[in-house]
Amino acid sequence: MTARAFLKTDRFDLCRPAPGDLDGLVRLLEGEDMTRFLGPSRADAISQYERLTRNAGSWALYGYGSFYVRRRGESEIIANCGVFHSWRGFGKGMDDVPEAGWIVRRDCWGQGVAGEVMRAVLSWFDETHGRQRIVCMIEQGNTASERVAAALGFVRYDSHAPEEDQAAVLDLYERVPG
Repeated sequence: MTARAFLKTDRFDLCRPAPGDLDGLVRLLEGEDMTRFLGPSRADAISQYERLTRNAGSWALYGYGSFYVRRRGESEIIANCGVFHSWRGFGKGMDDVPEAGWIVRRDCWGQGVAGEVMRAVLSWFDETHGRQRIVCMIEQGNTASERVAAALGFVRYDSHAPEEDQAAVLDLYERVPG
């Protein structure tokens, strides 16, 4: 059974989180390189349950969040993309703000999934919530995500140096009204 799409693009159904999505989220992150740029996130049920409930909470409290992306008419989650409400806890303009993010399954890399989906998401967000500042953070070296961010109008404004349990520097981006 396929989930009901909240938004659609030419190729994809974008669905809000549902209780039955946990296994699909775990499968999304399985495989080589899938968590390389995702900090402490892992392809296990506990980590992805936390992601699922955080996302559902963003929808419940703020009226926006990440979408689970499926090919039109199919049930398997191939990406997690959207704008969710975030509080990163290190300041630098990353607390209590809408944050964009995209995770695309390895076998779908290079097919334009993130760009197509995020253009639709940002258009919906602007129409529904008004055009406002949206942030995103990208681990240095993730050139594919840097290209997606630039194409979506995000501009780097700062970076965040590693903390004790984090090995990589994060570049901070924003898309401002204008």
